Amino acid sequence: MSTTTPEIQSTVEDRFGKRPLVQRLVGANTFWIALVLLALIAVFTVLAPAQFATLFTFQTLLIETSVLLVLSVGMTFVIITSGIDLSVGSVLIFSGMVCGKTMEALSGGNASAAGWGIIAIGLAAAVASGTIWGLINGFLIAVAKIPPLIVTLGTMGAALGSAYLLNNGSDVRSVPTVLNRTLGYGTSLGGVPNLVLVAAVITLVGAWLLHTTRFGRYTYAVGSNAEAARRAGIRVTAHLLKVYLLTGFLAGIAGFLSLAYYASTTITAHTTDNLNAIAATVMGGTSLFGGVGSVLGTVIGVFIPAVLKKGFNITQVQDFWQMIAVGAVLIAAVWFDQRRRRQRNSR
Repeated sequence: MSTTTPEIQSTVEDRFGKRPLVQRLVGANTFWIALVLLALIAVFTVLAPAQFATLFTFQTLLIETSVLLVLSVGMTFVIITSGIDLSVGSVLIFSGMVCGKTMEALSGGNASAAGWGIIAIGLAAAVASGTIWGLINGFLIAVAKIPPLIVTLGTMGAALGSAYLLNNGSDVRSVPTVLNRTLGYGTSLGGVPNLVLVAAVITLVGAWLLHTTRFGRYTYAVGSNAEAARRAGIRVTAHLLKVYLLTGFLAGIAGFLSLAYYASTTITAHTTDNLNAIAATVMGGTSLFGGVGSVLGTVIGVFIPAVLKKGFNITQVQDFWQMIAVGAVLIAAVWFDQRRRRQRNSR
């Protein structure tokens, strides 16, 4: 194995060696975006304290962002490697469709009365189908060396088309009642929604994987400089394959969670999830140029559009302003990242 290059050594020390764990979790770009989120919450709390600053509002926010958060955790790994995945929304839809059709077939067409055994098989089908699409993406990108933008643009259409074919272009609306009541709308101790708990656990595992393990260290190294990482002994091709596999796996879980919440595959509700996941990840401080990012930043990035939408609805401001505000924050995030990189390279 060759000696670690100075650039990779710098990346490793910055992300894993010299900095405390809290600083690694937060990241250099996360602080200012956290201030933006806190400022938005403060503004809407002042404008509508009786409607916005309520337990119900924050519970709703958490539930509505849970599925997108799971997608965005996977997107964080991809973008840190300097890649992109436009297919996650379509893979979510396809996985949910496979899950729904599987449970429907096993229950003799009466999926609403199905029990946990059939639900477990449906979950396995959703995860497997998402993972297969991740494997296809990873193989074409890492092994065949086709640009991620082109590959995932193609699989985005292919996965969506396959989902339509599975049920003749219609949604699957027969979902086990126990799944919808328990995972979709059920709560645990303290009134915390079960859907939120699942998303939180997945997010914590993703943060642990990215910020404390060799897999995470290699992810940053590959995104910082793939050739330098290869010379340092990192199997870049295998690692990229694993990253896209992970993203597909999480998209499969997200498809199952969406099915549990909506009690339907809701195809039209997820057609822009890929763009929302990318926007949330970038707004959270993950660099489109690779090598920089954090899961905590992604969590904050997911909540900014959700808080804007909820706040505008409560204060009776047109939703169109939310699009403008999110676009402005996204552009500011990219500008900030470019400015930081120019300052670092000029030293």
